[in-house]
Amino acid sequence: MSSRIFSPVFGIGSALSGFALYATHDALTKHLGVTYSVFQIIFFAMLFAFVPMAIMMLVDKSEKNFRPRHPWLVMIRTASSLVALSCGFYSFTVLPLAEVYSLLFAAPLLITIFAIPILGEVVRIQRWAAVIVGMIGVMIVLRPGVSELSFGHMTALTSACANALGSVIVRKVGAEERSAVLIIYPMILAMVVMGALLPGVYVPLQLPDMGMMAAIGLLSVVAQLCVITGYRSAPAGVIAPMQYSQILWAALFGYLFFQETPDIYVGLGSGLIIASGLFLVWRESRTAVSNRNPVSRTFLTRFALASNVMRKSERSSE
Repeated sequence: MSSRIFSPVFGIGSALSGFALYATHDALTKHLGVTYSVFQIIFFAMLFAFVPMAIMMLVDKSEKNFRPRHPWLVMIRTASSLVALSCGFYSFTVLPLAEVYSLLFAAPLLITIFAIPILGEVVRIQRWAAVIVGMIGVMIVLRPGVSELSFGHMTALTSACANALGSVIVRKVGAEERSAVLIIYPMILAMVVMGALLPGVYVPLQLPDMGMMAAIGLLSVVAQLCVITGYRSAPAGVIAPMQYSQILWAALFGYLFFQETPDIYVGLGSGLIIASGLFLVWRESRTAVSNRNPVSRTFLTRFALASNVMRKSERSSE
């Protein structure tokens, strides 16, 4: 019988640790991006992450196969995950860390928008106001017409959109699809696609760089487990805002290792994006609102899915 700790303080600490590890994961990606193609980085990172994740999922004996019940929606979600991963990794290699996070944090706002046609949710004036404020923040970060918009800015926004789309699709089919299906398919697709592209971009790996690619893959698994523990130890409304701590790590790592100093526009835009995201988390975490607007739970779908796999694994080992 497994023992669990139910403590908001423990949950917050665990989640903060997980998000710090994710920030470290992204800083390593940025460092390696100077020498290696993002396709090569993703391939080896996924390869090292696949082994522990596959072991966890294979322990889940609740169902006999990995066949999706909604193949088209699972296919769209898998493709969107690959787009989000590729675009996100590329953005980290060409843009300041804090700037990338500012744009990726637009995902909760986009989830609210995508939930209207896909989930049939009704978005009322307060949520629309939060979305508009957040989008103003995005425009402040980008400053179109004032500063040059790069391909990296576009890929960061594409990653946010793809993340949001995938999250909403998981909310739509997650109750019927096996968790392992929704986790393992994107990993397999990433390795297949990146493996196919690898011969055209491959650069011989130095041993320290191979170690860093392995670290990226393993950090993603450990970070995910830390955040899962946080969500299992404290209310979601308490843990969800902890993700925004990544902007602090981005500023610190950017300053220490990449000589990056976010300007006032990135700080102001990030503040608006984070404030609007926090409002959406707060509003949708209230019991009465969450019952009507369940899309808030899609914001951290990947953690919920992996948590489900862990719970099933625990039961099978008891």
